[in-house]
Amino acid sequence: MRVEAATLVVLVVSAAMCGCGSGSRGNQTTTPIITWATPGAIIYGTALGATQLNATASVPGTFAYTPAAGTVLAAGSQPLSVTFTPTDTTNYTSAAAKVTLMVNPTAPVISTSTGNGAQHGAVIVSLSDTTPSALIYYTVDGTTPTATSQQYQAPFLVASNLAVEATAIAAGNSSTVASQSFSPNIPSGTLVWSDEFANTTGSPAQPDPTIWAYDTGNSGFGNNELETYCAWGSSTSPCSTTNPSEYVGTDGYLHIVAQQPSSGVYTSARMKTQGLFSFQYGRIEFRAQVPEAQGFWPANWLLGNNIANVNWPACGEQDVLERVNAALTPDWNEGSVHGTGFTDGTGLGTKYNFPSGQTAGGEFHTYDMAWSPGSVSYSIDGNTYATFTPSSLSAGMVWPFDAGQANFIILNLAIGGSYPGPPDNTTPFPSEMLIDYVRIYTN
Repeated sequence: MRVEAATLVVLVVSAAMCGCGSGSRGNQTTTPIITWATPGAIIYGTALGATQLNATASVPGTFAYTPAAGTVLAAGSQPLSVTFTPTDTTNYTSAAAKVTLMVNPTAPVISTSTGNGAQHGAVIVSLSDTTPSALIYYTVDGTTPTATSQQYQAPFLVASNLAVEATAIAAGNSSTVASQSFSPNIPSGTLVWSDEFANTTGSPAQPDPTIWAYDTGNSGFGNNELETYCAWGSSTSPCSTTNPSEYVGTDGYLHIVAQQPSSGVYTSARMKTQGLFSFQYGRIEFRAQVPEAQGFWPANWLLGNNIANVNWPACGEQDVLERVNAALTPDWNEGSVHGTGFTDGTGLGTKYNFPSGQTAGGEFHTYDMAWSPGSVSYSIDGNTYATFTPSSLSAGMVWPFDAGQANFIILNLAIGGSYPGPPDNTTPFPSEMLIDYVRIYTN
């Protein structure tokens, strides 16, 4: 734990004492000497009181403090000042002094939940702090968090034995470190989180809002895509609440729907857990059936939470399910990873060819990614077909998957763009990507 020392600055102004005794000094007055003990650093939220406002003077009189007692100061180095008015104003003038007080952020609060999909001993950890403008940094590897550690962006899954250490930083000052140890002792291969897309309402339902948020709009998303992504409940044209782009059906599947509400206009959905849920390491599994036609680009993939700070591709990208256009013979899926120095044509990817007679769209398949320190591997229906490690990289490439960040999940169905090209008259609308579940297991 680190407590910043307060810095004392005392301004003392004194007139030369005349040698005329203690009686009248004629037209001369003396400035009292003010002393102000260096106040100890305080935590944001503590009201100023006698501990900080404790100036004294060499003669009797009245102190006026700025800020006043009871004030809560912002985090950081904060000046306090005092004006002293002596009782004997005939012989003494007013005086002023200043002192600097260090206000440190509050320590983060570590809270846990067993809801939102966590199960079998796993918990979802959230970090919070009451200091305005404070940023929270944390570690899970036993090291002390600093401003170079991972910045907290979203609740994250804890399914292994580890300690969460967190500090809040505001105005360059760090709080004390909050710490909580977890020892769930969960066996390898245990299901620890899932969204099963259950729906007992009898009608199409909203995907769980505690897990899923949305990217929206028609910005092209860096790939010149043609669709407008619509959030649940959006009626902003061309989106429609009558024909939603995503919903949980009574069949127990998540439906992501590609539609063409008018000529040259396309809608779809891009769901994400960003800001709501994330995880670091484990095996994630998607059971899905995708549409296959010219211009369709279904994908289930992950990005690092630290995209908010380091941007893409430094945050890392892991593509578990990805393919474009109509079915081929053999049909295929590509598992790939991206980071600094390996994107697009220089990305690391491997195609999986489905067995004879199978297609990605003709039936459901299980798409897995196993993520562990120094390794990302992909399998389909239990068949491992690609493994990437730091040794897979060439000069100039940076492995991003062990930088301490948790990752969030994205499910989307893009239409058109530079990779698949546009739809044509063979492309059926509406078409759907169906997802039976998303599950995470311990390694």
